[in-house]
Amino acid sequence: MTATAPEGPPPEGPKEPAKRRRRSVIRLRTLLVWLAVVPTVAMGAQVVVTADRLLQQSAHLRADVADGERVGRPLYELMADLQAERSTTAARWAGSPVPKGELSRRRAATDRGVAAFRSAADSADARADDRVDGYVRAVEKQLEGLDAYRERTDARSGSADRATGYYSGVIERMISVFQEFSNMDDATVTQQSRPVVALVEASEVLAREDTLLASAGPAGKLSAARFAELTTAVGAHRFLFGTTVVPYLPENGRQGYARIAASDAWKTKARIEDAVLADHHDIPGGIALPGAVHGWSAMYGKLVPQLSALDAEQLRGVIEAADTTADELETQVFWLVAGSGAGLLLVVAVVVFTTRTVLRRMASLHRRTVTVAQKTLPDIVERLQRGQRIDPDALPERSGDRDEVGRISDAFARTVSVSVEGYRQLADERQGFGMFAAGIASRTGNLVSRQLSLTEDLQDTFGHDEALLAQLMKSDQLTVGMRRQIENLLILAGGEVPDPHAEPMRVADVLREAAAEVEDFRRIERVALDEVSVEPRVISAISHLLAELLDNATRFSPPASRVSIRAELVTDGLSVEIEDRGPRVAPERYEEMNGRLHAAPPYAVLAENAHRLGLFVVGHLADQLGARVTLRRSTYGGTAAIVILPEEHLIRTEERPKGGAGPRVPAPQRPAERKPELLLNARAAAPADPAPADPVPADPVPADPVPADPVPADPVPAGAGLPRRRPAEAPAAPATPGEKSALPPLPERVPQTHLAKQLREQRAPEPADEDTATPEEVADAWADYEQGTETVETELRQDQP
Repeated sequence: MTATAPEGPPPEGPKEPAKRRRRSVIRLRTLLVWLAVVPTVAMGAQVVVTADRLLQQSAHLRADVADGERVGRPLYELMADLQAERSTTAARWAGSPVPKGELSRRRAATDRGVAAFRSAADSADARADDRVDGYVRAVEKQLEGLDAYRERTDARSGSADRATGYYSGVIERMISVFQEFSNMDDATVTQQSRPVVALVEASEVLAREDTLLASAGPAGKLSAARFAELTTAVGAHRFLFGTTVVPYLPENGRQGYARIAASDAWKTKARIEDAVLADHHDIPGGIALPGAVHGWSAMYGKLVPQLSALDAEQLRGVIEAADTTADELETQVFWLVAGSGAGLLLVVAVVVFTTRTVLRRMASLHRRTVTVAQKTLPDIVERLQRGQRIDPDALPERSGDRDEVGRISDAFARTVSVSVEGYRQLADERQGFGMFAAGIASRTGNLVSRQLSLTEDLQDTFGHDEALLAQLMKSDQLTVGMRRQIENLLILAGGEVPDPHAEPMRVADVLREAAAEVEDFRRIERVALDEVSVEPRVISAISHLLAELLDNATRFSPPASRVSIRAELVTDGLSVEIEDRGPRVAPERYEEMNGRLHAAPPYAVLAENAHRLGLFVVGHLADQLGARVTLRRSTYGGTAAIVILPEEHLIRTEERPKGGAGPRVPAPQRPAERKPELLLNARAAAPADPAPADPVPADPVPADPVPADPVPADPVPAGAGLPRRRPAEAPAAPATPGEKSALPPLPERVPQTHLAKQLREQRAPEPADEDTATPEEVADAWADYEQGTETVETELRQDQP
């Protein structure tokens, strides 16, 4: 029993841990999240960068607006005051009758403008790296020489060109500040501010023209150089107004310029300039201007306020445009952030919805797959193994969804369908092979039954030859083992062992019948109770199951050791325990063998273990009987097999039908009349009749006359499958030497009926010189005699009331 478990296929590898499956799910979820996080982060970063750039642009525009309001206004007013003081200073150098109060008034206005400009320039600036501050500081530094040039003018020190040039240089610095104002961070505002700066430059060119005409003095004479500057100034301011300024001014600027150009002052300016350019004439030391120039001062006094108003309006327009653009940028940033935030929320919502949908469908597909793999397919396989039909609705159906998950689900459904169809074909082939094997086993069993019948005939014919009889008994025992192997084939092929029994059998007789199937039956010790019997329909299956375990135990234990089989009632039914003294077996080996007792192996495994199929046969029989078979280590160091038979197969002795007294066991013969071969035959074919329910009378002699010939028991109807050969009932009385024994109608063995008449007679002791038995054979025969005598006496005591 210890070594019967075959080396089966290697165990399946460890299943994928739940942690790894969870990691896969997390990986899928992570991939989906990253698939949304990456573009979301990129979009968010782009929004942040764009918003930051717009905010910086708005801040710069705000700073430019602040600088324009803080410095631009006082700077432009100071520039106008310096232009007026320059013209007055030039007239003073030319000897024009300029009232002293006029020059002082001009200078006082300039001083107020300088003070206002310096106060604005020294105020706090929001930008630490304001580029305009550099130009403003240059203007402030250049204004520091204003008092010195005034003193030179009053003292007539130096030249008029140097004095007027100082004023022109300061004004150019101021214009550079306006040019820097036009370089804003917004292209639209910058484009709008460039014409305004050109308008300021054109006004400065016109102011220089006024200074040059003022330097002509009362005589109206200019040097050639100054006249050239005059003509250049006239052409420059006409070009600036006509080409660079007016076409690019906003609508209100063009309208303001059109009003100025339509005024009498502008027309007078144009007439005087035309007269200067056309009516001048050369004189020694210079160029004489026409008399029309005397009306310039009056005209310029009327034109300057209009040009200053136009310049101031356009400057305010630029500042307002910058402020409006800054507001628009901030509004754009707000909508950008709001829209991006809404878009991000939408993306997050879509990601969450998509992720949950995908994961939910994947989880549903996983549950469906697991259900099919762990429940549906095993159930289908089990039903196919049992030869049952498969409900088509049990297979997974195709969902019909055209997305990726639906296609995977449909592919899985097709895979399951193909797998089930393939296994159905394998099950049909297995079932067909089982039927084929069962047919072969049935026909072979018939041949074995005929062989046993022939052996009985030979035993009856040649029973007087003791040596031949011993060989026939060995042949009979081998044939019985052959029959058991054929029955194993029938069982493994899916059939059932036919049971010819019609009456219940005592447990002790079942154990005796199982032990008789084993070749080395002398080593088996039986301990059983008689108050319990086994139902007829399961006697053969139980006997075969126990015979396999006993044969296993005797084969794989030392030849001199004993094998014990005990039966006793337990809570769940009947417990039969078989113990041997075989070698030790590792615990994992027991686990493997117990697993084979509860699993139907494929034919490939059976083919690899064709020489040791005992456990598989035991497992099949246990499954048919509903019994539990467990292998464990014995207290003797060997192996113990525990069989728990369910209570439904048992019948109490008091529950058996009362049909009269059972057959009686004949009294044992004297020791001198028994031969070793006969004792072997008697043990191999011990009566298996159940004990009668009613008490047997004490007198063993029946009241009726004893028939001349022993009457065998009624033939038992054979079931489907292999013919089962069982011992018949013992005869009521021993046959007389002169009478001939009658053979049973069916090929069944009846104890002692196979003996010849001479052997049934009481023979005289043979002479000592003719005894060829060895001492070992005599000892074995005497041991068999003692054990057989004890068995018969025990049965007689059990039959007595």
